[in-house]
Amino acid sequence: MMTFSLFHRPGTVVFLDDDPDYLEMLAMVLPRHWHVKLFMRPLQCINYLQQEPPFWEADVWHQQQLIDNWRGGKPLIPQVLGYWSTHTERYALTRVCVFDYSMPGMDGLQALGELVDWPGARVLLTGQADEQVAVQAFNRGLIEQFIAKQSPDISRQLIEAVEHLLATPNARHAQTWRVTLGPEQNGLLRVPSTGRALADFAARHWIEHVVLGDPFGVLGMDAGGRVSWLQLETPDGLNALAELADVEGVSPSKIDDIRRGRQLVDLELRQALGRSSPPVLAKALPFGQERALVGALFPVESPMCPDPGNSYNSWLARQKRRHVQD
Repeated sequence: MMTFSLFHRPGTVVFLDDDPDYLEMLAMVLPRHWHVKLFMRPLQCINYLQQEPPFWEADVWHQQQLIDNWRGGKPLIPQVLGYWSTHTERYALTRVCVFDYSMPGMDGLQALGELVDWPGARVLLTGQADEQVAVQAFNRGLIEQFIAKQSPDISRQLIEAVEHLLATPNARHAQTWRVTLGPEQNGLLRVPSTGRALADFAARHWIEHVVLGDPFGVLGMDAGGRVSWLQLETPDGLNALAELADVEGVSPSKIDDIRRGRQLVDLELRQALGRSSPPVLAKALPFGQERALVGALFPVESPMCPDPGNSYNSWLARQKRRHVQD
């Protein structure tokens, strides 16, 4: 199992509970960088989520188009930058929903049962008497997680559960982007220590990223819209990179640093972006206990990068303040 998501982005989190005071409390304590929707009425919440599958499908189709264009010879990095620039409503798609089980008229499981085509992750809040129902629902794959609502640290448990699900790879997105990876690249990313190291790096630097195999690396964007490229190389690939750097006129001392895995050079990034500026070198870092990958981070400055007004922070600031839907 791959511990590092090939494709990650923020999304909306939906809560359904018939207690308005509880929802108001959630509005205050949930992380401010989440986009949250709060519902009291099951039918209203179900209707909201049932509108989403066509938009999920359209988003998957757009991503598949990028892959098809790449197969036709179009570089991936500029395409992803264009996708990020023009599809800001991708953040509105709900990644996780949290439903209370005990509600009058329709319980949480019945409400979840109405979301036949909705592709997000599902969490059930339960009372003590409902735990066995939740266990059965979990074993049947109807929910990803359940949490006892009477827990003294319910807010912490809830936040941790949702954060985990937000970080869990989406199977369809992973399938879409895995085709850009070669067998060796795919195998390296599946090494547990390497995957964990990359996941930690991504969490520190970006809110959104995609792993590419051609060239090999991770394109990421932070919440303010700044884009950077984590170039990845295997130890065996360093000699070839050093030879290319020599052709580009990089100094002998820097070429030796590349061969030894101390620095990397942004030749593939320059080519993908059509740059004619001099090569840039950056310090290389090992990833994983086996040190089977080294990487270096390069800022991406290009007219193709998203406008700051289309960043996640800007999109979030344009949304309505948190309130309980009535």
